[in-house]
Amino acid sequence: MLDADAEMIKEQDVLDKLSAVRDPDLGRDIVSLGYAKNIRVCAPIVTCDIELTNPASGAKERIKAEAIKALLELPEIDQANVNLTWQVSASPEGVQRTLPGGQVAPAPQKPAGVKNLLAVASGKGGVGKSTVAANLAVALHQTGASVGILDADVYGPSQGTMFGLHQRAEADENQRLIPIESHGVRIMSMGLLTTKETPVIWRGPMASRLIQQFLSGVLWGELDYLIIDLPPGTGDVQLTLTQSVPLTGAVIVTTPQDVAVTIAEKGLRMFQPVQVPVLGIIENMSYFVCSHCDEKTHIFSKGGGERISQELGIPFLGGIPIDPEVVRSGDEGEPIVVRQPDAPASVAYREITARVAAAVARANYESAAVDRPKEITESDGKLKIVWADDSESAFPFGVLRNHCPCAVCVDEWTGKRKSLILLLAADFRPMSVEPVGNYAIQITWSDGHNTGIYSFKGLKELERELEASKA
Repeated sequence: MLDADAEMIKEQDVLDKLSAVRDPDLGRDIVSLGYAKNIRVCAPIVTCDIELTNPASGAKERIKAEAIKALLELPEIDQANVNLTWQVSASPEGVQRTLPGGQVAPAPQKPAGVKNLLAVASGKGGVGKSTVAANLAVALHQTGASVGILDADVYGPSQGTMFGLHQRAEADENQRLIPIESHGVRIMSMGLLTTKETPVIWRGPMASRLIQQFLSGVLWGELDYLIIDLPPGTGDVQLTLTQSVPLTGAVIVTTPQDVAVTIAEKGLRMFQPVQVPVLGIIENMSYFVCSHCDEKTHIFSKGGGERISQELGIPFLGGIPIDPEVVRSGDEGEPIVVRQPDAPASVAYREITARVAAAVARANYESAAVDRPKEITESDGKLKIVWADDSESAFPFGVLRNHCPCAVCVDEWTGKRKSLILLLAADFRPMSVEPVGNYAIQITWSDGHNTGIYSFKGLKELERELEASKA
């Protein structure tokens, strides 16, 4: 608000000028994004705060300079003071829904106090995914954000080693696990609960339950980002995660070789049916930098990560060079961004971190605009949805079944439908409808098919297709 002795119109004048300044991360002006706060006008001085959603933004000084320039264009203003602040945006919470039969489905919950859950995944092992996750977490902390890392690789936990932790995690009086902090990052890992001599021989459902315990039974506290280091591949743990919590997004780690890129593509497609935003691809071991002449040598091929990002329309977040010190520092419990902050790998990590943080802010902004259902009911052979804005949709059971997006019905590589239109029984219906995160529902049909996960965005698109076919 303005000072009492200033005309109220002055605030709008200030906002009009600031609306010419854009946040390149989101592609919108800072006024419509709600960044401009605490405007004060006392001619010839104008003062305001600009609150960004990305503490790692590489454009923050540019935004500040453009804001000052714009404000100095106001009449009778000779001095413009702009204070840059930041507040990391949070991904949307899940929505409680009424399902067929009157059952109320609780809204999927993020861990208490956690704003964003960011999965780091790979299609195969050996690409340095855990190293990337560790350095990404520390680099985010170095921007001023509060960060935690959940080591979800139950069978091969490594984050304890990478952060130099040798003690066991403890629990509070309510048996909630207390994460251990190292280099400013709060960490929880199976490696902090077992010893080196304790083998982890668990079946998939047991591992999935542990991940749920790590999400709901750990005292994470207030976190801007919780990095989840997933096990390699696509299995029970990954599926449990995508169904249990509203993920903000995922990043895929690969190496330049064609075989690694091909497998990374499969890992990437794991997130598409459940509409978890894939924020981008990171190419690890991208090149080698000579310490004498700074020449780059592409040892394992060149440009694999960029090619797949272009083919699939996914942002390329950057490449990380090969450096023996990255491995050595991880083995000794001190990530490279801490041990050698000026090393080429550390510079690359910070640049990638800024892009990841920008992608999170962008995903949150876009998610806020996506409508979500608040009631789902079944009647007259249709699945009926009342959306958060009180609009309604109705999908015939047969149409939904024949538009199932699962890998059985749709080729996971080409995206083309594999199954023909099915002739369904007259009494065909959904047996259950379960929420998946805060972005989809999973339907079990009376013909036994239950692998289809229908995203809210996909349902809206299907509704538009049905309306267009009637026109």
